[in-house]
Amino acid sequence: MRNVPGSDEASPLLARIAVSTFGGLLGGSVAALLVVGFTEMLKAMLAVVSRQNNWVLIFVPLVGLALSVLVLYRLGLSEHQGTRPRWAAKWRTFPPDSSRSHLTDDMVSSAGFEERFPWRLVPIRLLAIFATVGLGGPMGTEAPAAYLGIATGAALGARWRRFLRPAAIGGGAAGVAALMGLPLVGTAYILELEQRHKAPVNIERVTAALVGGFVGWLLNILLGVNLIRLVVPNEPPHGFYQALITALLIGVLSGSITSLSGAAIYRAKAWRASPLVRLELGGLALGVAAVMISLIASPSAAIGPGGGAITWVESTSAAAAITVLAVDVLRAIATTAAAAAGGCGGLFVPFLAIGDLAGRAFAPYLKIPSDLAGASGAAAGISGGYHLPLTAASLVLSQGGPHFAVLTSLATVVVAAFAGNAAAKLLGKLLSFTAGLTKKPVVAEDPYSF
Repeated sequence: MRNVPGSDEASPLLARIAVSTFGGLLGGSVAALLVVGFTEMLKAMLAVVSRQNNWVLIFVPLVGLALSVLVLYRLGLSEHQGTRPRWAAKWRTFPPDSSRSHLTDDMVSSAGFEERFPWRLVPIRLLAIFATVGLGGPMGTEAPAAYLGIATGAALGARWRRFLRPAAIGGGAAGVAALMGLPLVGTAYILELEQRHKAPVNIERVTAALVGGFVGWLLNILLGVNLIRLVVPNEPPHGFYQALITALLIGVLSGSITSLSGAAIYRAKAWRASPLVRLELGGLALGVAAVMISLIASPSAAIGPGGGAITWVESTSAAAAITVLAVDVLRAIATTAAAAAGGCGGLFVPFLAIGDLAGRAFAPYLKIPSDLAGASGAAAGISGGYHLPLTAASLVLSQGGPHFAVLTSLATVVVAAFAGNAAAKLLGKLLSFTAGLTKKPVVAEDPYSF
């Protein structure tokens, strides 16, 4: 575990808790408000795109990808050695070899050292997020919410240094909690994500994350916002055997598909290619996947983080299992292609949708309740694909449902965690000989830094 400089272990416990509480409250309050406003703007853009003709639904996300790359690699600058940049360059100058479109890199690499978080890059990345997610790219809003939350806390802490770290942690937890409407999910997400960089789990950080998660959830309730749709199981399994089949089959299927997507994105990040080549190949793969989804399902199922695909499968109860599974795999390909091409957004919400579809694929044939299959599959997607099993368990416990359904979903999370790890390791061995993947991402020790 890293020895984080600047923490005063000799300070009285109550004083450290008080600082963490105030910092989490400060960062969480401001961050949650910003995240709600930012996400509402993204929803408004998506609503406009979703009302367009079919060809527009396929074409506009490709335009968004191109705009994202243009913003990050033309408006964005590379760090110049030996020169002093103009004041405006601070807001658009990236460190050498940084993954400009991948928000998680900055969150993970600064975990435990939040004063290093490059919060000045937020405006240019927000433009890229609007271009990618707002124009219908198959990426999510949770990483932007956490990123904006941590950046808000770090920016506030630049003025009040004592509160920087708790404000950043509380801001990140509040951003996710305000988006999801679930306080424990925001807290678990930020703490578990930071563990990828061996950030200490101490009472100050846990307090800040809990306070931030509560503040984000409270503002979600007070403002009456509905930023994301979660599937809650209403019907439990019809016996132990059905619960066992649900946990094993859905856990393996959902965890493996999302894990392979995540592993492919990780390797695409390490691919030595110019942004233009990435855009061309990723855009081509995204376009082909979107056309195929439009042909076998509906154009609305091809765009956005995944809500359209869930709406399609819920309204098409007669869809064959192979069709639902095909849409699921194509959605995974589309999200992978968008991320590899330079799209700026999250994977948490798309993995929820991919896992949900995987769970529903064979639910009618196994006589598993559809909502249980979807909820268990969604949680399995986070456990196996994003490799955040504690966050997935928090999601299951927070959204509730019949007790037997909750226990079944928790078992699915455990199965998906093992299946996801196994699938990622297997793919790693198969691709270990591939040339051109020698460049390591920012967080080299983390094989799941998406």
